[in-house]
Amino acid sequence: MSLDRRQLLKFMAGGVAASFLPASVLARAASKSDIKAIAFDAFPVFDPRPIFGLVKTLYPEQGGALAKFWFTKIFGYTWLRTTGNHYKGFYSVIEDALVFSAESLKLDLTSKNQKQLMDVWLNLKPWPDVKPALELFKRNNIRLAFLSNFTEEMLRANARNSNIENAFDFYLSTDRVKAYKPSPLAYQMGVDAFDLPKEKIAFAAFAGWDAAGAKWFGYPTVWVDRLGSPAEKLGVKPDRTGKGIDQLVDFVST
Repeated sequence: MSLDRRQLLKFMAGGVAASFLPASVLARAASKSDIKAIAFDAFPVFDPRPIFGLVKTLYPEQGGALAKFWFTKIFGYTWLRTTGNHYKGFYSVIEDALVFSAESLKLDLTSKNQKQLMDVWLNLKPWPDVKPALELFKRNNIRLAFLSNFTEEMLRANARNSNIENAFDFYLSTDRVKAYKPSPLAYQMGVDAFDLPKEKIAFAAFAGWDAAGAKWFGYPTVWVDRLGSPAEKLGVKPDRTGKGIDQLVDFVST
């Protein structure tokens, strides 16, 4: 489904999205696209920076080290659990990684701090460019889903708190297949849910490794590299890379 130029111009004229979607999108919006659906990782939609901010607030001297250690351990655990066939839900993995990281750095992880650091994962807000883009996709009958390591409860809580819950047709958590990304079992959920060939489903990744995993699987992939990370050296490149959702809008309209 292509993004109709007249609809896009009308939408942009309302001023809601004008500061987020550049003129290049308008120039290309009349052309045909084979993309019929989009599967999103959680973080192209939800801003994770409050997690880092809270860590640094609670641990001013070692917050940076703790945050880096914590996130590295989170995804290390997901890959180990998938490889070892010992799946555990993502919220629990996050907590295990937090406890391990605090112990490794010899930090006092009080029960209060632990609860705060876990609760923030359920109260994330969208990046500023997300809502206008989601509205635009829905207006043009492009179907949307989350395809994430997050549990469905995590995804729905954050979407509900952000007033975007109804924008998504499916909330696809790796809990369904008991295998974390980049397992092909995880990416296959999008094909099964949308009942479309993978070539017609765009995947919006936040992490470079997830962009590589989606390309390995065969999805047309847009890497929404919000934090300006370097590309992973895994032998594949995303179809489009940029720091905002405008790259995704542009991609599905070309």
